[in-house]
Amino acid sequence: MLRIYFLSQWYGLADEALEDAIYDSQAMRNFIGVDLGGESVPDATTLLKFRHLLEENDLTRAIFEQIGEHLKAKKLMMKEGTIVDATIINAPSSTKNSEGRRDPQMHQTRKGKQWYFGMKAHIGADAESGLVHSGIHRS
Repeated sequence: MLRIYFLSQWYGLADEALEDAIYDSQAMRNFIGVDLGGESVPDATTLLKFRHLLEENDLTRAIFEQIGEHLKAKKLMMKEGTIVDATIINAPSSTKNSEGRRDPQMHQTRKGKQWYFGMKAHIGADAESGLVHSGIHRS
């Protein structure tokens, strides 16, 4: 749960947005060690309760001070960078068209607990300015 808390702080995400981001991002799932094939992402209420537990026991400052000391000892520095957001571009799932089939470049994909038919667009934006600098479409 602590790694999930780090993600919320690093990316400035509220509990519900964080839950969605973890479902959308393989990199975030890898970081926190969640495999959607066998487990689910903690829901927003669980994240809220954990965050409140840290705050009530005044642990957040101590945790980040320890991380800062660890990074300093390793001669590493946290810097702002790129935030990548995935959005779904919907496509018709119907086969009632002139070709009698679905668009071959589109696939089923899941966002949270909902399934969609289409492709994901991954948009890279500078974390400090918010300016978009890259974008890729993946089916």
